[in-house]
Amino acid sequence: MTTPRWDHLLIDATLATFVGERAFGLVERGALAIKDGRIAWSGPAAELPGAADALAASVETLDGALVTPGLIDCHTHLVFGGDRAHEFDLRLNGASYEEIARAGGGIASTVGATRAADEDELLSQSLPRARALLHDGVTTLEIKSGYGLDLDTERRMLRVARRIGETLGIGVRSTFLGLHALPSEYRERREDYVALVCDMMLPALAAEDLVDAVDAFCEGIGFTRVETERVFERARALGLPVKLHAEQLSDLDGAALVAEYRGLSADHLEHLSESGVRAMAAAGTVAVLLPGAFYALRETHLPPIDLLRAHGVPMAIATDCNPGTSPLLSLRLAANMACTLFRMTPEEALRGVTVNAARALGLADRGSLAVGQRADLAVWKARMPAELCYWIGGDLLQSLWSSGAPVRP
Repeated sequence: MTTPRWDHLLIDATLATFVGERAFGLVERGALAIKDGRIAWSGPAAELPGAADALAASVETLDGALVTPGLIDCHTHLVFGGDRAHEFDLRLNGASYEEIARAGGGIASTVGATRAADEDELLSQSLPRARALLHDGVTTLEIKSGYGLDLDTERRMLRVARRIGETLGIGVRSTFLGLHALPSEYRERREDYVALVCDMMLPALAAEDLVDAVDAFCEGIGFTRVETERVFERARALGLPVKLHAEQLSDLDGAALVAEYRGLSADHLEHLSESGVRAMAAAGTVAVLLPGAFYALRETHLPPIDLLRAHGVPMAIATDCNPGTSPLLSLRLAANMACTLFRMTPEEALRGVTVNAARALGLADRGSLAVGQRADLAVWKARMPAELCYWIGGDLLQSLWSSGAPVRP
């Protein structure tokens, strides 16, 4: 008896491969094979090298259902304690951001709640948020620290990020965001806090293998370009890639800075200049656009989509899931927002949550349905890729696979 060459074979599928010149890399009446957690074959079913039943140990007929790479949420702050729904209510009843902050709200309230939670409590609070993203097709996500602002809490956040990946059986990349905000105890000792982040916190967490990348918030209400460069230098010395919250509220030339360090991505970018776009294009730095924050903050200054297109800068889309400015738990909704608010095409938006999002995380092994890639797959109750951006909400996911294994959110 001949041993099947593949573990699993999907047939009669509509494949959005994001490979090649065709729109979405679309293959109708397609087939896709999985072997040892990788994609072993992908193409028109008519070109299979034999009868389906003889090729694979398990064969599944999808009746034309759409298959895409598993979605990738490349910018989240998903691990945190508490929430800020009460502040949302206060703002809509007339309270200003300054009034809320003076009363102990804003990021300070999230830092307090996160510091007060032990590791298991943080995990139990964060897992439902991660599961919500999985229900919408996510198989890889990035999780940032930055709501601890001290070594012990930042460590707990990053450990929880690792545990989320292990618990759910998905890919998780953890990012150290020590330069997120100035903690209250360092209000009059700003330089000391930057030194703490660069000289003690980052090296310690990197030594514990908790850091996949390093981020900072380069903004007038965050950290300066000089302070950001200091943490980038330490990241470089430790062999860690960098990324940056840049040009969200003003143009501090942060995109050019992260490009100078060959950074993975510059994120937000509503106030990005053409010189910043050129620098990103030259460095291969991905533009990560966050329409959830744009929406929640009622922003009106759009990121320069046409400039990014003109200079060939790859664009990714992410939820920016966080308790203050983007409490968004659907990457598919973020893709819809990218289309409706930023005027991106459905193909641009879907590339932004697959192949370009993988690039923004420095991951070359996922994001498309190409042979050799991880078998991270989403099977949808849909026939056309544009449906994933067209429907606002709703349950479209049929099944989810991570490294060739079914995932149950």
